[in-house]
Amino acid sequence: MMDYHRQNKVDTRIARIFNTYGPRMLENDGRVVSNFIVQALRGEPLTLYGAGDQTRSFCYVDDLVEALIRLMNIDGVHDPVNLGNPGEFTIKQLAEEVVNICGSSSGVRYLPLPQDDPKQRKPDISRAQTLLEWTPTIPLNEGLKKTVEYFKQRVSSEVD
Repeated sequence: MMDYHRQNKVDTRIARIFNTYGPRMLENDGRVVSNFIVQALRGEPLTLYGAGDQTRSFCYVDDLVEALIRLMNIDGVHDPVNLGNPGEFTIKQLAEEVVNICGSSSGVRYLPLPQDDPKQRKPDISRAQTLLEWTPTIPLNEGLKKTVEYFKQRVSSEVD
């Protein structure tokens, strides 16, 4: 993108998107949010790798779309801009929140932590805050409730 911008003077934008979740995720996309929600709604144990103390940051899709629109509408920004939510949660905290929101009695199944699994993923969104005047506004709990409602309809239709 940067080479194309430099060589051809094309007005480009580079969004570095971090963990995003929300309605319309696929049940089998392999992401932790959808995995946990589907497992909890089915009454299956939630699969945690390691002790679940690795941290992740989760950005609700509406916040991400707002950031992308702002990025598209700003002039002169061609370097990458990180878009995500810097709020950190352990995977174990995410699992507990999902079970609570789903009203599930699912337990947890611990599997070995993959060797290449990062201990922490947290975006530095300072450029997005400065250039786009953007900060995510939807807390994890609120976004998860909306996402669970979507998955409830999908998972219940599997049984029908």
